[in-house]
Amino acid sequence: MKNILQQPISELHGVGPAMEKKLLHLGLRTFEDLIWYLPRQYEDRSNVIDIIDVTDGMNVTIEGDITKLAVRHGYRKKRMTITQAEIADDTAEIQITWFNQPYIANSLKVGDRVFISGKVKKTKYGIGFQSPVYEKIQTGKTTVHSGRIVPKYPLTQGITQKQLRYFVKQALEKCLPIEDYLPAEIIKAYSLMTLSVALEQIHFPDTDESYSKAHTRIDFDDLYIRQLYGLLQREARNTEKAELIPFQEKDIKKFVQSLPYTLTDAQRKATWEIFQDIQKTSPMSRLIIGDVGSGKTIVAAMAMFNVILSGRQAVFMAPTEILAKQHLATFQKLFKNHQVTIELMTSSTRKKKRKGQIPTLQPDIIIGTHALIQSGVTFNDLALAVIDEQHRFGVHQRHLLTQHSGDIKTAPHFLSMTATPIPRTLALALYGDLDISIIDDMPPGRKRVHTNIIPPKKRPSAYTFIQERIAEGEQCFIICPLIDPSDSLGVQSVTDEYEKLISGPFKKLSVEMLHGKMKSAEKNAVMQRMKNKEIDILIATSVIEVGVDIPNATVMMIEGAERFGLAQLHQFRGRVGRSNTQSYCLLFSNSSSPKTTERLQALVDSNDGFALAEKDLALRGAGEVFGTDQSGFSEIAALTFQRPDLVESAGIAAEKSLKEGWFESSKILQQKMNTFIHNVHLE
Repeated sequence: MKNILQQPISELHGVGPAMEKKLLHLGLRTFEDLIWYLPRQYEDRSNVIDIIDVTDGMNVTIEGDITKLAVRHGYRKKRMTITQAEIADDTAEIQITWFNQPYIANSLKVGDRVFISGKVKKTKYGIGFQSPVYEKIQTGKTTVHSGRIVPKYPLTQGITQKQLRYFVKQALEKCLPIEDYLPAEIIKAYSLMTLSVALEQIHFPDTDESYSKAHTRIDFDDLYIRQLYGLLQREARNTEKAELIPFQEKDIKKFVQSLPYTLTDAQRKATWEIFQDIQKTSPMSRLIIGDVGSGKTIVAAMAMFNVILSGRQAVFMAPTEILAKQHLATFQKLFKNHQVTIELMTSSTRKKKRKGQIPTLQPDIIIGTHALIQSGVTFNDLALAVIDEQHRFGVHQRHLLTQHSGDIKTAPHFLSMTATPIPRTLALALYGDLDISIIDDMPPGRKRVHTNIIPPKKRPSAYTFIQERIAEGEQCFIICPLIDPSDSLGVQSVTDEYEKLISGPFKKLSVEMLHGKMKSAEKNAVMQRMKNKEIDILIATSVIEVGVDIPNATVMMIEGAERFGLAQLHQFRGRVGRSNTQSYCLLFSNSSSPKTTERLQALVDSNDGFALAEKDLALRGAGEVFGTDQSGFSEIAALTFQRPDLVESAGIAAEKSLKEGWFESSKILQQKMNTFIHNVHLE
């Protein structure tokens, strides 16, 4: 017999071909999809009051019997149908009116006992409900839409809350109870609900307390599975072999002394952790988290130099061709006095070579994009891979890189870097499979970027200020939230902003656009013109956020600043202040909300990206800070901030599951892990 969880939603009552298509828009294909489609919020309709206590303006639920029911047409609007009923309880009776819902008279009849939920309104005919939610009370059946705490789900066009609740309720009744993937010992040790009870109560909670316990169980599972995955990855990595790379102490110290600046303590600590890792015969897998401008690149450079001094090869992978070229220039400058060969490998450079004529790459350092792991590319003697802003470089990609490394018996060491300031607790929960190094101090002597909130009335003076900076030979970035003018939120788009500024305050300046819909060659050409100082003002989307280095750019102007999280605004701000010239960040906002002002003021007051990320979590919530497209990232972020105790408990439980052999002996837990890897983890 087919697994009931995998039954198609078309098997449910009320789901015909048209409804099935709409449900597919929500990603709902099976019963299992439905029971895991968790509510976004809830409405408490459990407080049932006597009709005699109902007053104008109240939003309440009543329970009573239908004493009258009729359908008529409107006097002026003949096409309008009006369904009217009277509901009575032991205290009084009240009138109910539904507009253009004649089918109600077919589903209800005089004598039915019902719940009515909605807002009470006073009219010339007296106090009553207009188009309220109704639900028939049937012996032996629990209500779904009224008389209880009611779930509310994310919807798509053509589906109502009432319909979706009905489908979820059916799926739960057909599927529950289900086998619990969490070991019984863990459920007992942490006083958790069983999975079946938790799923029932997360959708249709009996009380606030039962909802809270159900939410705790689901949150615990998310943290447990994620941390268990990290431990399994670590175990797998420890079975792999890597080449031991000795610490070239004398030459590394000489290299550090030749630098035109002094390393910070955090940079020294991170570098030493890397040198210790690569002296092991299992592959390093370390993530460096460092704020914008904290000096992660020089740490990576020292790691690569140590590998080169040992006679091996290093690769540096960047997310875009723009950044790959930028890193090429950086490393050429760093190693100009050393015998280090460097080559660039991107899709563009590959096209220049004839098919079948890509030789084994011989240079000491190869810098590139994902073109580095495409078929036909092999390395001479790869020992270290540095991956910039791709700390979720997956198992498949690692395998490809190992295959191309020149020695399939050993895997290269992996070092990832991110400029997204992630607090340590969150980093450990998100990336338990990686060792973490945090660079949380800044190189001395760097000037702080002056940050100001610009209200609408100060726009003209801000434009004048930008003109003055450009007259001094400096450049400006302008960031807009969206590309297209069809923005339902009303924020400025790049194209709109461009047209407005070139015909207004900046019509005599060189202004260009940059956004994600442009082809790679177009973006490269624009950035090169910006570097060559041929552009005064570059208007861009968040494509400019990570890694772009234009030292001559001293002004960062951000339109619709309230639409971005603090962490992202801080990233934008990090694109300026990269020289000795004083730089500025102008936050343009049309919002007068005290909450928005408080949040943006935090950016004015602080230059600490880690502190700002935590502040944004407190003020806005994880979903708004990190977005909704990051596969569980925002949910885990919220949990590490709100429930550190749960993070710790789930981590201990994950460790015990491996130690006691529970994971190895449980097929259903292994299946849950496979689902997580497929659906959530970014490979």
